[in-house]
Amino acid sequence: MTRSMSLTARLTALYTLVAVCVLAGMVAIVSTAVNRHFEELDDDTLLDKGQLIQDLLTKSDARVALRGRLDDALQSHPGLYVRIADADGAVWYASPSFRFPDCILNRSAAALSGNIFNWTADGKTYRALHTVATQRDAPDTAMRVWIAVNTVHHTHFTDSLHIALWVYAVLAALLSGGLGWFATRTGLAPLRAMRSRAQSVTAHRLSERMPAESVPVEMADLAASLNDMLARLQNDFQRLSDFSSDLAHELRTPISNLLTQTQVALSQTRDACFYRDILASNAEECQQLARMVSDMLLLAKAEHGLLLPNVERILLDEEVQALFDFYEALAEEKEIRLHRMGSAQLRGDRLMIRRAVSNLLSNALCHTPPQGVVTIRLAVKADTVTLTVANTGPGIDPAVLPRLFDRFFRADPSRPHADREGTGLGLAITRAIVQAHEGTVHVSSWTGETCFVMTFPRPPDESGD
Repeated sequence: MTRSMSLTARLTALYTLVAVCVLAGMVAIVSTAVNRHFEELDDDTLLDKGQLIQDLLTKSDARVALRGRLDDALQSHPGLYVRIADADGAVWYASPSFRFPDCILNRSAAALSGNIFNWTADGKTYRALHTVATQRDAPDTAMRVWIAVNTVHHTHFTDSLHIALWVYAVLAALLSGGLGWFATRTGLAPLRAMRSRAQSVTAHRLSERMPAESVPVEMADLAASLNDMLARLQNDFQRLSDFSSDLAHELRTPISNLLTQTQVALSQTRDACFYRDILASNAEECQQLARMVSDMLLLAKAEHGLLLPNVERILLDEEVQALFDFYEALAEEKEIRLHRMGSAQLRGDRLMIRRAVSNLLSNALCHTPPQGVVTIRLAVKADTVTLTVANTGPGIDPAVLPRLFDRFFRADPSRPHADREGTGLGLAITRAIVQAHEGTVHVSSWTGETCFVMTFPRPPDESGD
């Protein structure tokens, strides 16, 4: 049930709960202070009357005179009751129509002397003082004096005060809850604006962004993070859309070739030689399709981390030399010289690393003019291992460098299938393999040389050259 509550309802409930706690504390403090104040007033009254009775006992020489003076003194104090008795229990004075409880009268003077205490009888609370006084004619005789005050008027006042305080507390709590709801709803307005903006984001409106500049500071980071997420989604969606278009375009050509050649072959009766040529051509197109599908599958797995590298120590100079041996015939045919510099070790998947280097090497051989040089440089730095594939040649247009690692991208779009061995995925696969090994790859080119540089984390015990 708590999870289904809106944030506004939660904050409103918290505000109301806090207000109730604060108001209840205020009521308790006020009630305690008022009760303590009335007790102090009653204590002052009792002590004052005790001193008055002592004075009257000192000045009065007869019981009748004492009674008259006490009646006169107590006449103006309704609710104040006095009882005076001598040591033998003879009552010298007692307020009319009032009787002190026997449990109090029977208690010893030592137990009560000087104490102020309460008792309740018939629904009324009394506060009383017991003291010992002396009479003028018998200074050696202790007179026991009980003085009590009825606190009913204090009770009535405190009851009324409690009612007023609790009514105020309830109304204040309700008002606080309402104001809390209003404040919460107003404060969360930027969040509702962000929700509305998020609801407007669709596959066709990925350019929408959160209003990071107009939201409070506490939400600015969230809005900025959401904007970054939307930017990544927009970029990935655009890449996926471009990939779909490129894939359809790349598949259309070989399929169209297959269809056209098949239709031409079936349009009339042909001899066996013609059919063999058609089948050979179709087989070539099928191999191109199979290679493209295989590369796509490898690329998809590498980009999604599904190709778990079989991690082992790789001697890069040996791998480079093996690739040089493999491409030696092609290099000699194109009159290109292969050259290796340095040595380095790396931890990773041997076959994947060889595939990445092979892609760069074959690409370099493809774009190096005769009498050119392809050089692979291995270097070990403080924290990295780099493998650079450089080739001489006219260089690459700087405008196309950022897109070289895109899928199906070809620097010369006018010749999409000039090289039947390529699918336009080699550099994309290379980048995916390098990233799977937590490395990076970049390219730089200028007139006379083009360099592809792969950088990997250096193994802990890599000694370098």
